Amino acid sequence: MNKTATFLLLLCGYICQAQIADRITFSYDDAGNQIQRLLCINCSTSKLANENAKEITALVDGDLQKFSEQDAISYYPNPVKEELYLKWELVNNNLVSSIYVYGVSGQQLASYTGFGKKNTQNISFQEYPTGVYGVILFYTNGEQKSIKIIKK
Repeated sequence: MNKTATFLLLLCGYICQAQIADRITFSYDDAGNQIQRLLCINCSTSKLANENAKEITALVDGDLQKFSEQDAISYYPNPVKEELYLKWELVNNNLVSSIYVYGVSGQQLASYTGFGKKNTQNISFQEYPTGVYGVILFYTNGEQKSIKIIKK
């Protein structure tokens, strides 16, 4: 009986370890340095190499993120690699007068003005290092809305 229980315990441990090992993958640069580690939790398949990332051909409203249903600002993607897409609703003639991008230290990195009736803006994050940034929208009625953006 002890041999059977020990065998089942070892078999269960081996199967669990094999499933975990397939869910962690590593990427290396040419010099052999680890540059990326991916952990897949709740995967339908344990082989990450067979999975393809979602390719976006056209931006749809379902891709845009909002803080809440009543929020008037949508943005995509977060975390951002190259460019952030902002879209806001024009409610009660409350127009966006300017947009500022701030670093984590509070330094203003970029500003955008002169929107008029325009309700979208693309913000380039290519020249910024990896980190956390704040994007603040200033409205004509004095209201402000801020978004925390992560740059990868």
